[in-house]
Amino acid sequence: MNELAGAVIYLASCAVNGTVPEKARVDSMDLDAVYAFAAHHMITATIAFALESAGYQDQRSGSIIAAAVRKTALFDRAWAEIRQRLEAAGIWYMPLKGAVLKALYPRYGMREFADHDILFDPSRAEDVRAIMEQLGYTSRHYGAGVHDCYYKRPCLNFEMHRALFGASHDEKLIAWFQEVEDRLLRDGEWARRFTPEDFYLYFVAHAYKHYAGDGTGLRTLLDAYVYLGKTALDADYVAVQAEKLGIADFERQSRSLALRLFSGGELAEVDRDMLDYILSSGVYGTLHHRVENEMRKKGWGKLRYMLERFRVPISRKNKRYEAMARVYPFFYRHRILLPLLPIYRLLRAARKGKLMAEVKAVKDA
Repeated sequence: MNELAGAVIYLASCAVNGTVPEKARVDSMDLDAVYAFAAHHMITATIAFALESAGYQDQRSGSIIAAAVRKTALFDRAWAEIRQRLEAAGIWYMPLKGAVLKALYPRYGMREFADHDILFDPSRAEDVRAIMEQLGYTSRHYGAGVHDCYYKRPCLNFEMHRALFGASHDEKLIAWFQEVEDRLLRDGEWARRFTPEDFYLYFVAHAYKHYAGDGTGLRTLLDAYVYLGKTALDADYVAVQAEKLGIADFERQSRSLALRLFSGGELAEVDRDMLDYILSSGVYGTLHHRVENEMRKKGWGKLRYMLERFRVPISRKNKRYEAMARVYPFFYRHRILLPLLPIYRLLRAARKGKLMAEVKAVKDA
């Protein structure tokens, strides 16, 4: 862990633990670099709150905090309106991930997010679409994959989940969360919530999906630290279910790292290895990590990887079918054109500069 990462982690730990950063230590920091690194991990508002508590109330920190509070308020008002319409229509629903976690942070607006994820009764997808469009949202993706995406200016994104994991994900995760409705608790007539243990297991499973793919960043560890600090869990239940989900090692290691990292504990060597990977990932991961992880998981060499990247799934039994059909609906509606899809993807990737970036990632893997 380099000095810059250490500074960001120190400020984030001060923010979530309610302590004031040491002025001498902050004075020695390159705040431009600190903010840039924090942005890479989507914890800029967290850092700004920490700096504000230390007396650094400059225009930058003030504008970051104001924007984060304003965005949180916009989403809260929007969600209250959507929730009211869902209840009036008799549709059960449950907020997920950041939509819940943001309330556990010490200050309003401290936890950054790009969207809100909501699980709902999948049999009512058409009704939900009608509600969202009546409220002025544009449907960006509908009917393919596990969630439908709705957007409304200036920044409102809602991912309405029909399911928590889909065909392209690990079979153990799909199976365990497939009948999730039966395990949900009721909050009134239509609102649902996980038990604390199941919320944590879903959070870890979702984090693992990203970690084993493109990678995941510091915000994931910070979320875990905040949640574990606020919530008493049945450790035996978590351990048993994590084994069934196939994420037991990741759960133990990421929990250990989060608790040590933001409480100032001494990191073990295995913690440092995971932290280095997370620090290099950023909030949305990297192409380099995705390539390496995919090659390692499938046991592919570099040539096989590149050939598979442009292979077109034509059977619904293929795990990649749904994802490809969602991204390229025209070709899958006109299946006679599917043989042309690899050429189209190759040309599009080259035009956007992504082809050479992926070739380089494969070369470096």
